[in-house]
Amino acid sequence: MTKKIIFFDIDGTLLDHHKQLPKSTREAIHLLKKEGNEVAIATGRAPFMFETLRKELQIDTFVSYNGQYVVSKNKVIYTNPLDKKALQLLTEEAVLNHHPIAYMDHEDMKANVSHHDYITESIHTLKIEHFPTYDPHYFKERETYQSLLFCQENEEALYKEKFKHFDFVRWHPVSVDVVPAGGTKANGIAKVVENLGFEQEHVFAFGDGLNDIEMLTNIPNSVAMGNAHNLAKKAARYITRPVDRDGIMHGLKMVGLLA
Repeated sequence: MTKKIIFFDIDGTLLDHHKQLPKSTREAIHLLKKEGNEVAIATGRAPFMFETLRKELQIDTFVSYNGQYVVSKNKVIYTNPLDKKALQLLTEEAVLNHHPIAYMDHEDMKANVSHHDYITESIHTLKIEHFPTYDPHYFKERETYQSLLFCQENEEALYKEKFKHFDFVRWHPVSVDVVPAGGTKANGIAKVVENLGFEQEHVFAFGDGLNDIEMLTNIPNSVAMGNAHNLAKKAARYITRPVDRDGIMHGLKMVGLLA
């Protein structure tokens, strides 16, 4: 059997809505690896936000920050940091609008305010140990690969119009991912596929969110979870069951990767 590579989003795909890894998903990943396939992660999360999951599933290849920080076999093969001057201007605009921002590199995340309800509300849904601490100058001293802009859904349009250096991808009612314009999971996946030498027909991807649309569109063997956003479902070739109804196991059988 020809070796395949399968990319999995995390939230709503590998992990259920309680941020738990379903037993059937753990078993499915084990079976994929046992048969010699490469299993990888493609997420909007920072590397330090899913280190425990990587260790549990023994995964050493991942696309993080929606494609801006890419690791293949434990080696960093691609980075695409945010433009510092543009990020400074975005910060100034956000401050005027009373919208906090968090800055994230591969090791940590810092915020330009010491506390804000939007930060607490959104970050707590990830159920992670890391929480942004205060350092408004963090992005000036190092390469940052993603920022979080905390604002409501009807407030992001002005940023999209004004700041063309960035793409804004909403992941929570009060939080938006800020990534370099054109920087997507699909681009990061392409770097891994090239690095490991896979043919396109042997690449698979599972996702559920708005930040998965390019990935699901560009990869022919794409699967949207049953709980996916409607736009993600439209982008995918297949639709499996929801994550908490053995969606990963069912989807892998659907595309012929597992018997």
